[in-house]
Amino acid sequence: MNDGASVTDKGRNDPGLSTAELEHAFHDMLLIRRFEEKAGQLYGMGLIGGFCHLYIGQEAVVVGVQLALKQGDKIITSYRDHGQMLAAGMDPRGVMAELTGRATGYSHGKGGSMHMFSREKNFYGGHGIVGAQVALGIGLAFANKYRGTDEVSIAYFGEGASNQGQVYESFNLAALHKLPCVFVIENNRYGMGTSVERASASKELWRNGEPWGIPGKQIDGMDVSAVNTATKEAVAYCRAGKGPYLLEMSTYRYRGHSMSDPAKYRARTEVDEIRQKRDPIDHVRNELLAAGIEEEKLKKIETDVKAVVADASQFAETSPEPDPSELYTDVLVEA
Repeated sequence: MNDGASVTDKGRNDPGLSTAELEHAFHDMLLIRRFEEKAGQLYGMGLIGGFCHLYIGQEAVVVGVQLALKQGDKIITSYRDHGQMLAAGMDPRGVMAELTGRATGYSHGKGGSMHMFSREKNFYGGHGIVGAQVALGIGLAFANKYRGTDEVSIAYFGEGASNQGQVYESFNLAALHKLPCVFVIENNRYGMGTSVERASASKELWRNGEPWGIPGKQIDGMDVSAVNTATKEAVAYCRAGKGPYLLEMSTYRYRGHSMSDPAKYRARTEVDEIRQKRDPIDHVRNELLAAGIEEEKLKKIETDVKAVVADASQFAETSPEPDPSELYTDVLVEA
């Protein structure tokens, strides 16, 4: 039996985020929100093609996790990946340019929304096959252990992927070799158009690692401080050589599964209620105001974020498309 805890135990054994860290979180969460809103707008204008999965509503998860990491820790996720990229410090210009298929993008305009990478920022994708990134995530963790570092791997996946066979195989291998991997389930309630209540026999996904002795916790994924505290605990467990850890983040996406999804499987009132009562950015804003931060300072952050997003959009729209010769590059590696 593991020593996990449910969402009612937020794991706040430390004082939580400082005011400066909350300001950082507010900035990064707002950047993700405004960036994604602009991406949705550009998609509607036909400037972004293919699949595009927005992160709006889930910002507290990735920002809270990122604030618990150190240089060298690795990140890998699925196709809903723009938030992870921005939280990791990737350039909004390069991300937006890739979304619009421009040569100045992170994958030179050939990867699009789901296939961006940055070795510099230790971001390893961006993967379109459901659950496939989890096995790659424990590969990153194996590399960390093999090299003798105390770096950890963060493997994000959704509740829709949580019952995949390759996920359970990854649990087994990670536990067997005590790999320093934090598995993060972003439970936004809907795997594509199907409620988790209808799709999963297991209702406590944080306990899915129990057969392999993997400890787990369920966390309020709309509270960046709760996310950060739980992630610090999980990361410390991994750095100590004890093996993997599983975190289930209870969160919510405001938009459809992708830009092509009208989300008719849920009531509009459900989305509106969560926006009004549990919005993660409003939560941080209220914490900062309660800590004595002036409203004008928060407005300045918002103004700065809007300028960054506008600059990224303009950069993308004015950047050239890839030369046709790029069709033949990055296909094979010379022996």
